[in-house]
Amino acid sequence: MTLDTMDPFKFELITRRRGHEAVLKALNIALKSNLESVKLNVVVIKGLNDGEIIDFVEMTKHDRLSVRFIEFMPFTGNVTSFLGNKWDSKKMVPSSTLLERLTLRYPTLYRAPDELNDTARSWRIPGYTGSFGFISSMSDHFCSSCNRLRVTADGQIKVCLFDAKELSLRDELRRGASDEELLQIIGRAVFGKKAKHAGMEDIDVVTNRPMILIGGPLFDRPPIAYMSRNSVKDFLHPNSFLPRLRTAMINPRASSGAIHTLPSLTHLDAEGRASMVDISDKNPTKRTATASGRIYVPRVAYELVTSSYLVKDGPTSNNIESQSAIKARRKGDALTVAQLAAIMGAKKTSDLIPLCHSIPLAKVAVSLTPTAGEDRETYFIQCEATVSTEGKTGVEMEALTAVSVGLLTVWDMLKAVGGREMEIGKIVVTQKSGGRSGDFTRDL
Repeated sequence: MTLDTMDPFKFELITRRRGHEAVLKALNIALKSNLESVKLNVVVIKGLNDGEIIDFVEMTKHDRLSVRFIEFMPFTGNVTSFLGNKWDSKKMVPSSTLLERLTLRYPTLYRAPDELNDTARSWRIPGYTGSFGFISSMSDHFCSSCNRLRVTADGQIKVCLFDAKELSLRDELRRGASDEELLQIIGRAVFGKKAKHAGMEDIDVVTNRPMILIGGPLFDRPPIAYMSRNSVKDFLHPNSFLPRLRTAMINPRASSGAIHTLPSLTHLDAEGRASMVDISDKNPTKRTATASGRIYVPRVAYELVTSSYLVKDGPTSNNIESQSAIKARRKGDALTVAQLAAIMGAKKTSDLIPLCHSIPLAKVAVSLTPTAGEDRETYFIQCEATVSTEGKTGVEMEALTAVSVGLLTVWDMLKAVGGREMEIGKIVVTQKSGGRSGDFTRDL
């Protein structure tokens, strides 16, 4: 796994998206699993996250985690491309510098044995469960022991991350090359590998691929981390590997999931800026979406919305709860007001959500249902909104907005009696139909 910072704000700056909490959650799941080892890569950049190395080392205290600090490497790609990492030698922190800092903090740390052909040089701290290490590709290369080969998603074989030269297995496969010929091509690529890559100032950062375009899963298979040693050997054996490679390269759509594309955010342009999705090439179709959510309320609020709203004249009560109930009743029928607010919210979605398209709605149906739990101690009001249109884009956002506004209105109507006990939650899209992505129904 990769995590370059413990700071959620820096995470967004580095990755151009949210997800820091999701990465930490995935890491915790991995550490609690039966995996033989969990490795966490940290690319260290001067002035950005080099002050966090002790925080990462402390993660190894109680868990069998291997933290690997990686020197900032040049993967700029085309100088005008957004795919590059804007590499600068001044941002690179040598592994030796990091080790000096850590030695001052942990004077008893010691060198740990490395596996054959391992790219990281590992260290341990007495009393710590895990380990940490350094991948010093820039300041102290390990080219002589590197046995890495990569097949890119478009079928090129790459023997070194920093070498722009590639050989195409895809083209040879589509030409009809035999397994023996493929093995010769792979062998030729390996024998053509240089003794070591260029110095960091001389690496080709213009024609070489950026890291985001190298590698990627090519076949449907379990992740190697979940495979036994013998399974990995079988997977990579020519008798097993070459037929799958042949299928994927000659007919990439022959099997489901053969080629995987990188996930992307539809509302960001190529340079990571907010942008409205272009729907001009879509044909109008009938689309519907249903969303639901609920607001948990105290018993007194539940009784108010399920009883008569007639306010009788009479002596003023000094009871605070009674005063609050009268105040809530004076606002009118809470559920009717919330229903109208929800319908208006659906119609105003494009005004509230900046990049939503303004589309004509054919129908908005909203229901609010007071519900008492089986234990008669839990009370909530369930809101459901169904929105329909004949247009070029879906109406999930309109349905979600309707539910959100409806529940917020209930909150406003009942806050005099609900106080701090109310809670809004479980807002989800439960059903959608129409559009290119097809129909969807959530199991609740």
